[in-house]
Amino acid sequence: MKSYSKLLPILSLVILFALQVSAAAEPAVFSFDKAQYTYYPSLIQWDKSDVPFTPPQTCGGCHPRQYNEWKGSVHNMALIDPIYQGELNKAGKAVGHTITRQCEGCHSPAGMVTGEIKGAGLKGLSEMALAGVSCDICHSISAVTHLQTPTHEPENGSMFLSPGKDGKPVKRAPYKPSENCGGGFHQCEQTSFKLKSEICASCHNVYHFDAHFPIEATQNEWKAGAYAQADILCQDCHMVDTKTFLEVADTFRKPKREEYRHYFNGANYLLSYLGAEAAKISGDSRLAKNLMAQYDMAIERLKSSADLEVTPVYRNGALAEIKVRTRNIRAGHNLPTSLTNIRQMWLEVVARDENGKVVLSTGQVKGDGTLPDDVRIFNSDGMGSDFHFSVHPWVITSFSRHDTIPPKGHKDVYYGVNPGIGTKSISVEVKLRYRQADQKIAEALLAAVPKDIDLKAVYGLENVPTLPVVDMVVSNSIFKTAN
Repeated sequence: MKSYSKLLPILSLVILFALQVSAAAEPAVFSFDKAQYTYYPSLIQWDKSDVPFTPPQTCGGCHPRQYNEWKGSVHNMALIDPIYQGELNKAGKAVGHTITRQCEGCHSPAGMVTGEIKGAGLKGLSEMALAGVSCDICHSISAVTHLQTPTHEPENGSMFLSPGKDGKPVKRAPYKPSENCGGGFHQCEQTSFKLKSEICASCHNVYHFDAHFPIEATQNEWKAGAYAQADILCQDCHMVDTKTFLEVADTFRKPKREEYRHYFNGANYLLSYLGAEAAKISGDSRLAKNLMAQYDMAIERLKSSADLEVTPVYRNGALAEIKVRTRNIRAGHNLPTSLTNIRQMWLEVVARDENGKVVLSTGQVKGDGTLPDDVRIFNSDGMGSDFHFSVHPWVITSFSRHDTIPPKGHKDVYYGVNPGIGTKSISVEVKLRYRQADQKIAEALLAAVPKDIDLKAVYGLENVPTLPVVDMVVSNSIFKTAN
């Protein structure tokens, strides 16, 4: 008994030490192996070998249809986008190039990993770097590392690039390769995960470089929605033509293999329009035509993705409110998505009595291009770690307001109305409107474009124009003032 009593103090020290070690080893919320990601905060990994990346024009020699579909897509223009270049320039000055590699890794993966891109600007960059998200990027992805990221979710380019091995290019696709695949130029491998949204998720979830807050969560939105439950993937809507997209979104029918295309079309009509203007100035009429086709597809998708239901609300037999239900009927992610603190989707409402007198008016764009304070808008407000409002992605670590519409979901907005004595009916026009950014934000970003990008010479821009607004839905109704 005495011998045991002598051991008690020693055992107590051992237990205390073990508890301290256990506490010290307790992982942080966002613990991960930082050594694994040599380009951090970009989470791209590169199997550097003697096989270089292949420029897209080379791919076009054997795959002309796919190349021409990709040419002029938002993937093609991911790096040269002047709005992106303005944002990248501002971010580089604010937080440095080490941090902005996170952006560069998804906008030009080859340019980032090879060290070509050293900040904002396009001067001196190779064809491969300028090509943005090109053929060889997607077809060189050999694995995704989503479970090993700080959040254990897809984010910030969490993919592994392996352009080749043993001196030979290796290209990967979702289907079993044919006998003569590659034509002797490259080897072919089947990677089944390319039939999943995981390949898109690597870059379409964007998290804050340090706080790991999802500033852009397009893939998360899809995963939490009705389309994921029905096995309708990103590719099923964004890699098909408009007619197929409408059918897939309405019926949840999987596209046939021959229906897939390399358009990668979404809602970025502004970039397509600017690109078309640049192509016209440079004399490339074929590219200008491609870009305007992309523009038309983007507008068509926006106009088909939502719907409005406008109904009267009566109290004590009198018209008291107008209820506007905004429905997301065809987007497989939230409306809007991506940089929701920058995107603007809002309601404009005008109601008139039978004599044409306006009894309700809200949501009109002001003369300086901004929206009124009382606008009913679907987007987000970002804030930094000090809980103050911010629009800068390198600052935003949470949302103080997040008001977007989930897939197949809706949001209701009520407008009080006072028709006036003697009014028997009112006519109501409701518009669901969209633009890619607030006017002042766009002006600030284009003003920050690096000096080696001449907006006048390339795009014909003397000054920042009023940003184009798309009317996604227009609804007209007439309601009696008495029930």
